[in-house]
Amino acid sequence: MPNTQQSENLQLREQLALLIEQARRNEDILRRHQEFDLTFIGASGFRELIESIFAALSAPSELDVVTLAMLDSRYEIRRILQDLNIDLSEFPNLLFFQDADELGALKDLMRPALGPFDQTGNGVLFPSPVTQPASVALVPLWRHNGLIGLLGLGSLDDSRFTVSMGTDFLEHMASIVAICLENVINIERLKHLGLMDMLTGVSNRRYVEQRLTEEIVRTRRRAGDLSCLYIDIDFFKQINDRYGHQCGDEVLREVATRVKAELRLSDTLGRFGGEEFVVLLPETQLSDACNVAERIRAGIANHPFVLGQETLQVSASIGVAVIDLALPDQSIELLGQRMLAEADQALYCAKKAGRNRVRAISQA
Repeated sequence: MPNTQQSENLQLREQLALLIEQARRNEDILRRHQEFDLTFIGASGFRELIESIFAALSAPSELDVVTLAMLDSRYEIRRILQDLNIDLSEFPNLLFFQDADELGALKDLMRPALGPFDQTGNGVLFPSPVTQPASVALVPLWRHNGLIGLLGLGSLDDSRFTVSMGTDFLEHMASIVAICLENVINIERLKHLGLMDMLTGVSNRRYVEQRLTEEIVRTRRRAGDLSCLYIDIDFFKQINDRYGHQCGDEVLREVATRVKAELRLSDTLGRFGGEEFVVLLPETQLSDACNVAERIRAGIANHPFVLGQETLQVSASIGVAVIDLALPDQSIELLGQRMLAEADQALYCAKKAGRNRVRAISQA
């Protein structure tokens, strides 16, 4: 009898210990949930959120590699990051995909998938030179019934993630990360809209002037080059008078599209007012800027504009100038104003020479 009672007492103690351990585990999970939630929700901008995601997931979770892949079919997110002066080379584990098909079978992932690393199946989330793990957790990020990206969590320990593991914590974390990503992107979009010309979809004058200041600071620091294009649509008033302002608006939009097609992601295009556009070309010498200007001029003039029932021949004149950092005691504002004035003067020379031309003035 005593042995039976002792055995029952031992069993109860073991059950109690299991319950206490489970409660401790649950409490730890809840605490981690709260810590992750507060870390991500507290991020005020895209950079801070991305840094939080990588930092909060790597060390505390003892992971060897964390990647974040985002779908960005129209390069919208990358352009916003460019506008925020976020250099993507700072975040080699931040990946972008233009098409969901590039993700292979992962595009249909609805819940976290855990198991061994497979180069064919999930290697797309850990491309070279990113560390290739032994086991992975692949976490889809869904918002409004659409996949916006995936988190790749990797460990060099092949037993760190196995098929039999629960995914409740990962699913909760994924929902928080997806919401926070959507929020900061939408916030940046709203900021971006305030600096955008609503007719053409390119930057407005306020943004170009703001970006000009930033580019001059960067150019000074790196002792680099900065060029500027001043573009004006030839005889634009005649287009408005003959075909109407709606047709004129279409011409403005099409010109903006054709100019943008010749630029890099790092370049800045803005509508400066009326039929005038300004382009900033970082790390570009005068000769290269003239080549870009000539491609833009030809892209506008050599292909007729088809606008509804009308086919128009449109051309543009372009002035080119380069900044002169050797000018003594020049403030950033004066340097920017001088370069714009030089580009405007070059534009006047192009107009005077017969239009549909590129002319350049060097400050050096």
